[in-house]
Amino acid sequence: MNHDNLGANIMAASLERAMNISPTCPAVVCGDAEFTYLEFGSRCRRLAGALGTLGLKPGDRVAAVSTNCHRILELYIGVPAAGFVFVPINPRLGDAEIRYALKDSDASLMFTDRDGLEGVCGDLHSLSHDYESLVSGAEEATFRNVEADAVATIFYTGGTTGGAKGVKLTHQNLACNAKTWTSEWSFDRNTRWGLIAPLSHLAGTNAILTTVGHAGCHVVQPSFSAGEVLDLIERWRVTATLVVPTMLAAMTEEQRVRPRDVSSLVNISHGGAPISTDTLRRAHEAFPHTGLMEIYGTTETAPNITFLTGEENLLDSPEIRSCGRPVPGAEIAVVDNDNRPVPSGSFGEVVVRGPLVMAGYWNKPEATAAAIIDNWYHTGDIGMCDSQGYLYLVDRKKDVINSGGENVYSVEVEDVLYDHPLVLEAAVFAIPDRRWGEAVHAVVTTRGHVQPEELIKHCRDRIAPFKVPKSVTIAKEPLPKSAAGKIIKRALREPYWSGRNERIAGS
Repeated sequence: MNHDNLGANIMAASLERAMNISPTCPAVVCGDAEFTYLEFGSRCRRLAGALGTLGLKPGDRVAAVSTNCHRILELYIGVPAAGFVFVPINPRLGDAEIRYALKDSDASLMFTDRDGLEGVCGDLHSLSHDYESLVSGAEEATFRNVEADAVATIFYTGGTTGGAKGVKLTHQNLACNAKTWTSEWSFDRNTRWGLIAPLSHLAGTNAILTTVGHAGCHVVQPSFSAGEVLDLIERWRVTATLVVPTMLAAMTEEQRVRPRDVSSLVNISHGGAPISTDTLRRAHEAFPHTGLMEIYGTTETAPNITFLTGEENLLDSPEIRSCGRPVPGAEIAVVDNDNRPVPSGSFGEVVVRGPLVMAGYWNKPEATAAAIIDNWYHTGDIGMCDSQGYLYLVDRKKDVINSGGENVYSVEVEDVLYDHPLVLEAAVFAIPDRRWGEAVHAVVTTRGHVQPEELIKHCRDRIAPFKVPKSVTIAKEPLPKSAAGKIIKRALREPYWSGRNERIAGS
């Protein structure tokens, strides 16, 4: 098939191109399963054929509740290529949360590798086939032409701040995001991209289209384990990957203790949460021949907004505190509470516009109207741009601590805590205080024995008194994290605010 006839169907056009130029090149490696692009493309076409035989109509939603595997990759490409909408759902969610996403998206079909979900399916189409039987028994279908503004995927985001919303991403959104990668990093047929972050989150799927478009290979890790990831990189000579900071920190510690041959690794991208300079420095020491790149983005922007490349060369530069400059297609502004731009160097809410911005939230017009104002998407992140165009983030708008009338940005305090050699993880948030209204509190995990008073003094020597944690808790277990690896501050904060609904509701 001539992929030019596929119009705006970015999924189909990218796959067809790879099949045409590199039919025998590896497309995906997942455990014992290995498929060339010809084989992978055939499976995606037969998936499209199977969905057609089940009576699905263009635009119908197809959900998946699964850990990472090659089948999720096929669904991510094949469902939108066939003209349907793919809805990945975090397999770590509870039954009620999964039921909500299925009902809210009005999914016609669900694929899952998780047992015991029969009770959450509702009116979904009941299948007597497993995935492999369904695909192997179907005829290859022709991919559909679609409009650029047709919805390709719906990713549910509640993140660490609550309230699940379905983010509608169009074929145009995903096509624009795919192009952003080539502005900073080179993809080709020798690319072996490690799919490590969960594919139920946009971070996990971030570079799939770019890799497919250049006929690179995907190497799939089912679930995160620092040792297993390093083994995967060593065995399959992975060249690049994307992780969240907590994953990078764990990989760094593992590589320092039990090093593998990771000489193939050219680039590690990270995003999804703030990262400390200490974590980056330790990562550079553990992976000295690997480039480091920070990505700032949101699900609502498909997701890339800024890139900061070559972090390993900026460790002693002010720019290391930034998240870089805007990617092609993303226009950034920083605004005050009246949506007026603030001067360079001043703090405000980060807003974004351009072809990367979502089509809106599924079935939530009021939430869409609140998030997108005059074509600008309001991220809820507080930051500032310097005179060189670098963006610096300091906090989530809802996480800013107001202590005695002073705004305290948790990221700044966390950065100071991470500078202590024994701090492994840190989360800073507000707790109620009779005198100040809100007090700065920190919860940390450590590499060795340290007293809270020592950490408080460490902060007092480096930042203003009103920013210094009034109290510190040393956690004995790793801090709670979402499936995407983000520290869930809400879970840490909630016990302190129990019964004070005004703070919990805004968390």
